[in-house]
Amino acid sequence: MKIEFFGAARTVTGSKHLVTTASGFRILLDCGLFQNKGSDNDTLNRHLGFDASSIDCMVLSHAHMDHAGLIPYLVKQGFKGPVYATPATFDLCGIMLTDSAYIQENDVTYLNKKRVRKDFTPLRPLYTVKDVKSCLKQFITVPYRERRDLGSGASFMFTDSGHILGSAGIHLVIQEEGKERSVFFTGDIGRSNDEILKAPDVFQQADFIISESTYGDRLHEKKTDARQRLLEVVMNTCVEKKGKVIIPAFSLGRTQEIVFVLDQMHGKGLLPPINVYVDSPLSYNATEIMRKHPDCFNDRIREHMKKDPDPFGFNKLFYIRDVNESKALNESREPCIIISASGMLEAGRIKHHLKNNISDARNTILIVGYCPPGTLGGDLLAHKPVVRIFGKEYQVNAGVVEINSYSAHADYIEMIDYLSCQDKKKVKKIFLVHGDYEVQQRYRERLMSAGFSGIEIPSRSSSWEV
Repeated sequence: MKIEFFGAARTVTGSKHLVTTASGFRILLDCGLFQNKGSDNDTLNRHLGFDASSIDCMVLSHAHMDHAGLIPYLVKQGFKGPVYATPATFDLCGIMLTDSAYIQENDVTYLNKKRVRKDFTPLRPLYTVKDVKSCLKQFITVPYRERRDLGSGASFMFTDSGHILGSAGIHLVIQEEGKERSVFFTGDIGRSNDEILKAPDVFQQADFIISESTYGDRLHEKKTDARQRLLEVVMNTCVEKKGKVIIPAFSLGRTQEIVFVLDQMHGKGLLPPINVYVDSPLSYNATEIMRKHPDCFNDRIREHMKKDPDPFGFNKLFYIRDVNESKALNESREPCIIISASGMLEAGRIKHHLKNNISDARNTILIVGYCPPGTLGGDLLAHKPVVRIFGKEYQVNAGVVEINSYSAHADYIEMIDYLSCQDKKKVKKIFLVHGDYEVQQRYRERLMSAGFSGIEIPSRSSSWEV
């Protein structure tokens, strides 16, 4: 059996791992977009590193675009096999892949107007909305804890990873040459104390583990401390300074968690009488899908829902879908909270809110998720006095605050706890993916101190015979 790494290798995006059995059966784990790579982005996404038509099947860990965003392109390039996903992941892919295609089509249309004037060759999007509709026909939904046969002696089972709605670890079992071998892919590992989702589930013993490592050198603050800090930021900014709290948040997961916390504060009378705006059509759609899958919720929120049936709505909360209403928020001087996508501040309506509010000292930019160095979010976390937005420089006079406990990624203690269900002596190798190389090196040392061995950090396009 061979494992090849074509994405999320010594970086945090582009998840793409290929398992080939001795008989030549090829199983692709995830097919995600490379994001935030600047000029290399398009090249990396258009060159998969393998022949799409040679893949027999694909198993998807979850619906985030750095894990699922290239599936329409994979199909467009000739992949004809099934895509296995949990029911919630399938529902989310319907809206998120469509949103991705829509953005690509509009971006290319805008860029081509300039290219035509310069006699440059027109660009083409990676895929279109039509391509998304086509690829969704190849999805097959599989619930958690149900082992499913893939063919040629291979089978898999999903276990809840607690990262986002529908997210899963993937346990592969492969029968070849008279032996049984198992590979477990963690996908992205969630938190044991998530506001909404169940804690990550234990998984069956594996010979080989492909593990994420995003926060391999970091510990999150406690959720109780985070709630207090969130309230303090709101009171200081909106009540004392009469400003706006701008929260960049991923449309799926982070947005709903922040909304739920604010919903609870509002219900207890802690939140001041200010409006809260969720400015993202995708966030609205993702929230509707969250409402469809309460089976994925933990006991705490289910208990809360007995007295508050809608944990994602209250009378001072408004979901903004219309672009004109979004623009009106930038012209308004009212103290308020604005939650908008994207989480890394690299695209979407959040950039317009930053452009219009970042130089006002009354405002606060509250960052609640992972922002890699080199992104706009990374520049703000580095406290750069000037940042570029839409090609123009802006003075950063607004306050910049980070609350990392709302991250959907486990920290290094939580990741090691997640792996602790394994008999360490039976794990032959652990491959670290989905992390910056320097972070992965530090995480490898922590894993070794915890008793694990055979820890590798694959580079892109590397392969391992196991």
